[in-house]
Amino acid sequence: MNMKLTIVGVTGMVGGVMLKILAERNFPITELIPVESERSSGKAIQYLGKEYTIISLNELLEREADLALFSAGSEVSKIWAPKLAEKGIKVIDNSSYWRMCSNHKLIVPEINGSELSKEDKIIANPN
Repeated sequence: MNMKLTIVGVTGMVGGVMLKILAERNFPITELIPVESERSSGKAIQYLGKEYTIISLNELLEREADLALFSAGSEVSKIWAPKLAEKGIKVIDNSSYWRMCSNHKLIVPEINGSELSKEDKIIANPN
């Protein structure tokens, strides 16, 4: 299975932890697309011994991805998560913005992971 994964907020503390956990669990990423603010665009990060160039959210709109993990704050999620979802990218948001929205699932795996539908689990657990 090909998995083009983007992490929005990749240089933040939570973004760094996301990368660490993805590496520990050997998540099957075929392409990592690190995203951060315009200030960090063009800088590089390391993941599994490979260097990746950080891009901006505007640049991300021109790219294809399967899954976007957001950890960049509520205002970023409010504006950008819908834009990515409109492109067909599955979005998992770690901010507080969508938490109480009845149209979006609030999932805490240890508590209500069974709420994910079969379609949700295709990307959530690619194995």
